[in-house]
Amino acid sequence: MRTGYTASKMPIFAEASGSFLVVVTVLSDTPMTVLWLDDVTATDFDSVGGKAASLGELTAAGLPVPPGFVVSAETYRSFLDDTGIAEELFDVVDVDPGDSEALARAAERAQELIRETEMPESIRESILAAYDDLDDGAASVAVRSSATAEDLPDASFAGQQETFLNVDRSRLLDSVRDCWASLFTQRAIYYRNKKGFDHDVVNIAVVVQRMVDAERSGVMFTSHPTTGDSRVIVEAAWGLGEAVVSGAVSPDRYVVDRDTGEILSVDVSTKKVMHVRDEETGETIERAVPEDKRDERVLSEADLERLVEMGQTVQTHYGDPQDVEWAIGDGEEGAVADDADSGTHGDLFLLQSRPITTIDDGESTGEDGADTGATETAGTADGGTQVEESDDGSDDGSGEVALTGFGASPGKVAGKVRIVRTLDHLDRVGEGDLIVAEMTTPDMVPAMERAAGIITDEGGMTSHASIISRELGVPAVVGTGDATETLSDGEVVTVDGDKGTVSRGGAEPGDEDEPESAEASEPKPAAAAQVGGSGGAGPAKPMTATDVKVNLSVPDAAERAADTGADGVGLLRTEHMVLSTGKTPERYIEEEGADAFVSELVDGIQKVAEAFYPRPVRVRTLDAPTDEFRELEGGENEPHEHNPMLGWRGIRRSLDQPDVFTTELAAFRQLYDIGYDNVEVMFPLVNDAEDVIRARELLAEAGIDPDKRPWGVMIETPAAALSIDGIADTGVDFVSFGTNDLTQYTLAVDRNNERIADRFDELHPAVLELIESTIETCREEDVSTSICGQAASKPAMVEALVQAGITSVSPNVDAVHDVQREAKRVEQRLLLDSVR
Repeated sequence: MRTGYTASKMPIFAEASGSFLVVVTVLSDTPMTVLWLDDVTATDFDSVGGKAASLGELTAAGLPVPPGFVVSAETYRSFLDDTGIAEELFDVVDVDPGDSEALARAAERAQELIRETEMPESIRESILAAYDDLDDGAASVAVRSSATAEDLPDASFAGQQETFLNVDRSRLLDSVRDCWASLFTQRAIYYRNKKGFDHDVVNIAVVVQRMVDAERSGVMFTSHPTTGDSRVIVEAAWGLGEAVVSGAVSPDRYVVDRDTGEILSVDVSTKKVMHVRDEETGETIERAVPEDKRDERVLSEADLERLVEMGQTVQTHYGDPQDVEWAIGDGEEGAVADDADSGTHGDLFLLQSRPITTIDDGESTGEDGADTGATETAGTADGGTQVEESDDGSDDGSGEVALTGFGASPGKVAGKVRIVRTLDHLDRVGEGDLIVAEMTTPDMVPAMERAAGIITDEGGMTSHASIISRELGVPAVVGTGDATETLSDGEVVTVDGDKGTVSRGGAEPGDEDEPESAEASEPKPAAAAQVGGSGGAGPAKPMTATDVKVNLSVPDAAERAADTGADGVGLLRTEHMVLSTGKTPERYIEEEGADAFVSELVDGIQKVAEAFYPRPVRVRTLDAPTDEFRELEGGENEPHEHNPMLGWRGIRRSLDQPDVFTTELAAFRQLYDIGYDNVEVMFPLVNDAEDVIRARELLAEAGIDPDKRPWGVMIETPAAALSIDGIADTGVDFVSFGTNDLTQYTLAVDRNNERIADRFDELHPAVLELIESTIETCREEDVSTSICGQAASKPAMVEALVQAGITSVSPNVDAVHDVQREAKRVEQRLLLDSVR
């Protein structure tokens, strides 16, 4: 039997077969301060939170969980009420989430209230008494937040609260209070206010567990995380599991057939860093993995066998596939703890288990993950009519081919033509219509999100229409020459984004004179359709040493992009957020105010940063040519340039307008203040070190420390590539190749001119030489390199860049999985070549 503690220090005893909470109710009306994990069940969720409830379930099932206790959510509330700080606390955080200064003051005061208020003696003694019982008062423990509202249908609070590792008795009470205080970071306050949640309804418990001195750790999916089939996926790295969960290291990846025990694949990564306990301070630090272990396999076959067996037990207990965090102590290989109290060295422990929420349970997917339903064409948008491929290409509901062009975004769809010649015509575009325009512009994005397909007169594979169509997952044919003249408004046509054709007629739902309904056909998430193929769930993410990120233009597409498993966002374009306001930045600031302009940017970037957190989101500052601004309110003041792509844009414009640029940078400052430390700043179209130094100075003037926040520049001109030594000396953390501009500036080819589109070649030897020499210099200077242009989607470019040693590649959303597989293939070949 184990002793529990109430706020009145009353010892409570419970028989192993009895109900712990019932006994407490009988003996005392005082809420339980501490509950031991081996007395916790899923029914205690409101008292202990989701994390602790899961750990209690695992303990009750006889699985090896490090021993520990929970400081209950009622204790947190008692602390607020008994000390008299509750009213002031909740008043302080009732602020406008868009007011960054008020938000910062609220978070600072709220956390100050909790951290500086003395904990009542009864609570202090109960927590410390439980700690002393845990390991004779000498345990090194993990102190982990366990919120009672981490995953709700319309909001997720996961990742917003703190965890502290390797805590001793002297730091325990402060760590508990720090967990409580983490409910009131700027990010957490902002999120709850934006979502309309009252701060006083979200409670928090704190788990205190004996630390596992982990030699190896990782995560395990007890079933395939997308198909739900019987493949167990295990990721493993050296040291504490925080390195794997946070993404600090690329772990080994093992795939095992749960039914047969057969090891289907083993991918051994280069593991550069590990998280370990500092012997002197007792705190968790990041340390380089010894050279002889970086490429060593972490798990043996015996380890995998035991992990899979334990995973099966966990899944059987819960009745659903689970995402399990595990650790193996520093000791004899293959040793497994049969009793959680038997020690940690060499033993296998389970640290957390939660249900896998990404499995596609649609009717079209069978148990083995295979598509069992009717064929669906990738890329169909909401409200659009899906046209299935026939074996001979005929009888598909479409007639003669009226136009041909570049198949810019895959998929096949029929709908009504809506010809857009001016921005005033955008209101005509309804759900499921087809936009037909000379060329799309960023201010058309809201209408493009409603459309089922895109057709343009001009443009190539790297045009705005092509990039946005692929991002939104809608079929597109660009560069048709005269679609706006050949087609008629209201006419029904079929767009084939695979073949690059537009045909008369099509299986358009309902009567042609009736408005289309979004319910006419079953919609399919666009990004999932592009990534996962025809109706089935997407493949598991290959593990690569080269990070594979994703490009984004539309914040509303962030969640779909995040679902691809990308390692972050390599390029988020801010100009789409600005141009969608319908006003130039100067006019918007003049009429609406600087704070409103900052809010526009914060709202857009925050959607992406939240969807990807903690994965990095690289945000490019404004880079729109003057001809795009000229279409907006205030555009009459824009200069008329013969070739806007070579004109007043990118960092040139920003440096010439420091007031506007500083206002733009204020949005980044606010995002950092809220807590989005995964945001990175990227300056476009720099030419040399002088450009970069001036931009860095303005960054610092905006209150962003360039020595503490990651920032970098685009390499888009030959001048920038040839000036890389000086640029590296400015202190940039990364450079990113914009191959669309770099190619057109190197080859003197307009990428939007269909007459010379065949001359636009990112793989031209001159372009590759500029890229490869830049990568070589950056590797010497310890500057990360990336590519975020259209070329990042091409296998040949991926191969060349991986061989050159690029740090990351960032393709469009539809190509993420293909690029992941290509990067993995190249890395494996290079590894084999090195040992042959």
